[in-house]
Amino acid sequence: MNVKKTLLIELSNANGEYISGSELARQLGVSRNAVWKAVKALENDGYNIESVTAKGYRLSSDNNVISSEIIASKNKSKRLCGEIIILDETTSTNNYAKELAANGAAHGTVIIAEKQTSGKGRLGRKFESPSGKGLYMSVIVRPEFPIEFAPLITSAAAVASAEAVEKLCGCHVGVKWVNDLYMNGKKICGILTEASLGLEMNMLDFAVIGIGINVRSFDFGSELNSRVTTIEDASDKIISRNELCALILERLEIYLDGIENRSHLEEYRRREILTGNIITANAGNQTVRGFAEGVDDNANLRITLEDGKEFILSSGEANLCRIIK
Repeated sequence: MNVKKTLLIELSNANGEYISGSELARQLGVSRNAVWKAVKALENDGYNIESVTAKGYRLSSDNNVISSEIIASKNKSKRLCGEIIILDETTSTNNYAKELAANGAAHGTVIIAEKQTSGKGRLGRKFESPSGKGLYMSVIVRPEFPIEFAPLITSAAAVASAEAVEKLCGCHVGVKWVNDLYMNGKKICGILTEASLGLEMNMLDFAVIGIGINVRSFDFGSELNSRVTTIEDASDKIISRNELCALILERLEIYLDGIENRSHLEEYRRREILTGNIITANAGNQTVRGFAEGVDDNANLRITLEDGKEFILSSGEANLCRIIK
């Protein structure tokens, strides 16, 4: 690894503390002048590095550059720690990831885009994803569990993402069945899982887990501002997109490894916000109305209809669920 990349990791791992130029030179095995040149190179890349005489250097907390080196250094997962691909722009990280997966990309490959021009929500909806404002990532996984557990992937990703956001901003994050995260009554995140079936082995060939999180404040427009928000606006805190990505990968690995035990469902149910409310839901070609009873062991939503009959809403059928005020 070159001096610039190594310096970036050392500054990131210092967690906001200053490190003297002489100490950095010792750690990197280079001259102080080489450290200075590496600092200038990082600044040219967009990093804000503070320099104070007799204290040294530190990475400013307001940095907003996505870095594969920082993510890798903070990622504690053992298997979701593969290649991290950073794109300035793409149509959709899920589309990019699916193409890579179809061509043999390894389990744990992560694709992150600064901007998506055609970000994908569920059922073909567009996900707004302007440059520098969110974490738009897709993770390629090659599951080793039987195919019947595949419907649980999205709910596992929802819990992992909710826990990561909450840990970094300190505010409660709810889950709106099946794939949206909410703060203060507004959506901050959507999750889209797309899979390729390997029917001969009764397992998935691969799954691509797309996670789009609104991190920094921006204007969604008059139509969406009442329903959509960002972590910054909801919590009044600016968090690191790099730390958020690393923490999501750490939590996601835990829940995917425990998916056959449904280890994430208790936490999912605790956070789920439709349960206990009268809702409407579009399922296929019909609209149903009833009382949301809760989430079953396959992450389906159980609804008691107005005529008393039970209706099971699977993630593949759900179009739009709304609480009736």
